[in-house]
Amino acid sequence: MKMALLIIDLQKAYYNDKTKESMASACEYINAIIPFFRKKNLPIVWVQQKDEEDGAIPGQPGFEFIDQLKPEQQDYRITKEYGNSFNKTNCFDIIKENGIDTIVITGFCAEYCVLSTYRGAQDLDLSPVILKNAISSDNKEHIKMVEEISNVISYGILSKVIDAI
Repeated sequence: MKMALLIIDLQKAYYNDKTKESMASACEYINAIIPFFRKKNLPIVWVQQKDEEDGAIPGQPGFEFIDQLKPEQQDYRITKEYGNSFNKTNCFDIIKENGIDTIVITGFCAEYCVLSTYRGAQDLDLSPVILKNAISSDNKEHIKMVEEISNVISYGILSKVIDAI
């Protein structure tokens, strides 16, 4: 098993009164697991939604990741225009080039881009898993629903699995 971490759409354009608490909570788990991926040189893929209507435009503040997240130079970055991070991007190329078979998915928005990417990974014969408590939405019930219908892994177990690799 070889894993990659996907961090989806936790961008300033989507950070507002309805999402702020959920996104901040997800970032705590994401920031806690990132060092495990870095220590083992496992790929981290930062995914950004491009959407003019939402103000997520490259070069504009809304396109940038929220302040709690800090991509590093060695990380991969992709821009997408669809819910599924694999649709018309080089995300799958990055995964194949690195021999990845398991995708740990985190980010915003649980019921849209996160779930769409999860299903897209399945369609590509990958093994996707959601990092519990590391997805966000403006509706807590949507997070719960996505976690209930998906393979989920806790921070504690994921950190032990990565450490054992």
